[in-house]
Amino acid sequence: MQSKIKTENGTIGIENEVISRIAGLAAMECCGVVGMAAKSIRDGLVNLLKIESLNKGVVLKTLENGELVIQLHIIVDYGTNLVAIADTLQSNVRYKVEESVGMKVREVNIYIESVRAEQGV
Repeated sequence: MQSKIKTENGTIGIENEVISRIAGLAAMECCGVVGMAAKSIRDGLVNLLKIESLNKGVVLKTLENGELVIQLHIIVDYGTNLVAIADTLQSNVRYKVEESVGMKVREVNIYIESVRAEQGV
């Protein structure tokens, strides 16, 4: 699917996968985020996605007015403040997507799918 931006010179089409990748990369920049998550429909387990599959942890919806609603499915480090991570994520993803794509982001919804315990404990 494609999101479209109308300008005075014509229409710009941006694949939703591109916007999802930008959102996923912006999310990974935030402290406390281990990675993006994908839930297996078959067994219900949550999988940590590799860097090349970040967009699978992002669900993007384009509203009729051209605004975006972004859902992020993430895995966080144990012991981090979940509210602080969510606030930082929302701000960073909104800023990066709006600056990169030029589309207004109405909502950034965070779904914490799992917590990763420290290794070696």
